[in-house]
Amino acid sequence: MNDRIKIGITCYPTLGGSGVVATELGKILAERGHEVHFITHSMPFRLGRFDRNIFYHEVEVSDYYVFRYPPYDLSLASKLAQVAQMQKLDLLHVHYAIPHAVCALLAKQMVGEQLKVVTTLHGTDITVLGQDASISDLIRYAINNSDAVTAVSQDLIRETVESLDIVRPIDLAYNFVDKRVYYPRDVGELRLDYARPDEKLLIHISNFRPVKRVTDVVDVFEKVQREVPAKLLFVGEGPDLPKVMARVRELDLTEKVIFAGKQDDVAQIISLADLMVLPSEKESFGLVALEAMACGVPTVGSNAGGIPELVTHGEAGFLAAIGDTESMAAYAVKLLQDEALYARVREACLHRARYTFCNDRITRQYEEIYYRVLGRELPESIREQQLDC
Repeated sequence: MNDRIKIGITCYPTLGGSGVVATELGKILAERGHEVHFITHSMPFRLGRFDRNIFYHEVEVSDYYVFRYPPYDLSLASKLAQVAQMQKLDLLHVHYAIPHAVCALLAKQMVGEQLKVVTTLHGTDITVLGQDASISDLIRYAINNSDAVTAVSQDLIRETVESLDIVRPIDLAYNFVDKRVYYPRDVGELRLDYARPDEKLLIHISNFRPVKRVTDVVDVFEKVQREVPAKLLFVGEGPDLPKVMARVRELDLTEKVIFAGKQDDVAQIISLADLMVLPSEKESFGLVALEAMACGVPTVGSNAGGIPELVTHGEAGFLAAIGDTESMAAYAVKLLQDEALYARVREACLHRARYTFCNDRITRQYEEIYYRVLGRELPESIREQQLDC
């Protein structure tokens, strides 16, 4: 269809919120008739089923002996240019300023100005790398020279502008989940493998990095289980996993804590739970909280970064100061013991996930940005599409 566009998408294809959102966006864009080319070092793990509008191009890194380290950035830039020329791509949508936006801008110089670059900031490129003086100028260059820049929360836009002195406009485009995948599942029988009918099930999903403060999850749970019969389910792996396991043993909670490792069917396993615990120190958005909300599971966590934009305190969950495990535990107990309150919060979660963070509406936002940078009007066929929100 000549009113559709050809899009190259580059992201980190392994576990992580940015890769999940980039992959889900690409899949929905393909369903809407656009041609989508994933250009990454490995197959995105959420790519899933075959679609005639989706293509995958692997970035292979040279092992030429003079290189001390494999030059992934150069290989990516070269591959982006190659695919853009061969497939006549209209634009590259890259997730993270470093290294992806810089590589895309280099590819644009090789291909020509007709190739546009849209950069999405997800957080770490600003909140961590942006504080490193040795590369902050490179991040600033990537942001200022992209044809459009989006960020996943208003808080991230604020931090980007303040920390890097950015004056160009940045579009707010929240993360989303596909409502056809994330919804409350009937998991009654499966839940019995994790908790008794009289027990509540708390869950935490992350990559177990220090910024996630996963030992705080254990501390919150220890306080909750004094008041409410409960189990705790950990999903994921990462560098702080040994610390978490040690804290579980220290508090004598081994019989009440389950480590499930990495899981692909996140919607199924979230539906087992009564409560998501997310006490992160930094969280530009908090995709796992949105995944939980869409499954009807409220979140109790920290008021860090963009989480308050997602989890409205007292309405769709409860938030406390970073490290305040006492308050988080108190909120959790309050929710789990008050059935009427829990029902209201659960309904608010489902409503916000379906309407405020509607995948159709946010995909339309990206389409509008794409056509804007290409200097083309949004086609009537797209404008007339009904949003299922």
